[in-house]
Amino acid sequence: MIHLQLPADLDSSIDPFRLQQAAQAVLAYCATPAQVEATVVISDDEQLRQLNRQFRGIDAPTDVLSFPTNFTDPESRLTYLGDVIISATRAREQAQAGGHPFEDELLLLIVHGILHLLGYDHVEEDEKQVMQTAQNEILASLSCNLVIQL
Repeated sequence: MIHLQLPADLDSSIDPFRLQQAAQAVLAYCATPAQVEATVVISDDEQLRQLNRQFRGIDAPTDVLSFPTNFTDPESRLTYLGDVIISATRAREQAQAGGHPFEDELLLLIVHGILHLLGYDHVEEDEKQVMQTAQNEILASLSCNLVIQL
């Protein structure tokens, strides 16, 4: 189950179901067991800046941060993969700069963040290629026309 937390002032044209689908598409692509949980939070630059400073030592906002946990919740007995926090401010700016819809940018950031929760990375060149392929195939499955180079 993906828990989605959206700000009250998020653009009303954004379809929460489609955002939920993006996260589920990553889990399906990676053949993740159905009994997992994660949280995706759409926030703002200020929160991302604070988290980036606290956890990465970088005093600047960023578009997405992933916090993998991979623990079993004692109450639900489900594996909790972790949290993905996205800056709507940064996503909107990146969508405008890229000339594509804001919702597509959110889909990209959700896919990217959930892939990180599942252990994907893009530090080394071989990892980058694997993650980039997965990301682009998942986005295509969502009829999202973004093709991203990591």
